Amino acid sequence: MSHWGFRESLSRLDRLRRSIYEALRDELEEYLLQYGLLESYQNFTNQNVPYPFVEKRELKPRARIPDVEYDLQNRFLVVFVEEGVPGGHKKYIRFFDENKVTKENLMRSQTVQLSKKYFRNIKLFESTHFSDFLRAMLPVDYALLIQRDSTAKARNRYSLSHFHVRIDWPIADAAENLARELRYISKDLYEKGEETAEEIQKKFFEYYGFPLTSGGRRTAAMVAAQFLKRIPCISTVYVASSEARSLYRISERGIARYILMKLTKADIEHIAESAQVQPSTIKKHYLIAKERGGGIVIFQTTYHHTPHAKPTEDGKLRELNSEYFWMTVTRQNILPKPGSWDRPPLPYNIIYT
Repeated sequence: MSHWGFRESLSRLDRLRRSIYEALRDELEEYLLQYGLLESYQNFTNQNVPYPFVEKRELKPRARIPDVEYDLQNRFLVVFVEEGVPGGHKKYIRFFDENKVTKENLMRSQTVQLSKKYFRNIKLFESTHFSDFLRAMLPVDYALLIQRDSTAKARNRYSLSHFHVRIDWPIADAAENLARELRYISKDLYEKGEETAEEIQKKFFEYYGFPLTSGGRRTAAMVAAQFLKRIPCISTVYVASSEARSLYRISERGIARYILMKLTKADIEHIAESAQVQPSTIKKHYLIAKERGGGIVIFQTTYHHTPHAKPTEDGKLRELNSEYFWMTVTRQNILPKPGSWDRPPLPYNIIYT
C-alpha cells in the first residue's frame, strides 16, 4: 500500500482535496514549463547564443549528462505538498518564521525583487496575481514550499508559504531509508559492508533519474522527495537544472522529464500523420518557437521503476545487483504549448530509434 493512499480509500472530503490539488498541480506545471523552458530559450535567443538542445541519448536511464552549467538556463526547486509539512520535520526541511512568506520577510530579503506591491493574499494560489508572484520568487536560492493553507481549515486552499527552504537530510540517510524500503538492507546502510553502502548511494541517484554528478538542486530534490514519503499525502517536487537543460517532476505518478526539442519539417509531417491531424495544427498548438525548416516543442519523457526498484511482495531481504536497471521509459510525448486548453499530448517515441 502506498504511503499516500489511493483515491478509493479516501473520504469524500479528502477526494475533493485531491481533485483540487491535482488541478492546481496542472496549473503550476504550466507556470514552471513557461519559466523553466520557454523563458530559458528566450534568454539564449536574446543573447544570440545557440540553444543547447538535449540529445535523445541523454534521455535514456543511466545516461550521462554533459557537465556544463548554462547560466542562461533558468533553474529552481519547488516542493508542492497536498497537505502540509508537519512542524516536527523542520530539522530536515527548514521552514521557519524567518523564511515564511510575509511582507516583512520579503522586504528584508535582498534576493526577492517584486515588480508589484505586496498584496496580503498574493501568496495564495487562488490570487489573480499568484503567477506573477511565483515568477518573482522562482530565482531565489534553495526551495519554495507550496502547501495547504492551515489558517483556512474550512477551505482547501494552497499558498506559497515559505521561501529559501533548505533540504538538510543527509544523502546517506535518504539512501539508507530507500534501501530499507526496497529490502536491500534491514537496518543500517553499512550492514553489508562499505562497498554495498556505496553502491546503494549510487542506485539512490538512479532511482530518481539523476546522474551521480548531479548538482545541489537536483540532489536536494531527490532527498526531499524521499523524505516526504513520511507524510501520508501526495507531494510533488519540481526541479529545473541549468546543467540538464530540463524540468523534472517527481511525484506519485513516477518521474517525468521535460525538455525543448527541435523538429524538422519532416518530423512535423510524420507526427501529424501519426496523430491524424494537420501539420498546421501542430504548428499552431504545439510549436513554442519556429526555426528555419521546423520548430521547437516541449518533449516529455515519463519513467517508472522496474521490479528491482519496488518493494518486494514477500517483504524478504534481497541482494543488490548493480547491473539491474532501476528505471525504464514508459511514455514519450510532445506537449501542447502552455496556454493551450483543448489539445492532448501527442505520442512521439524517439528515444530508442
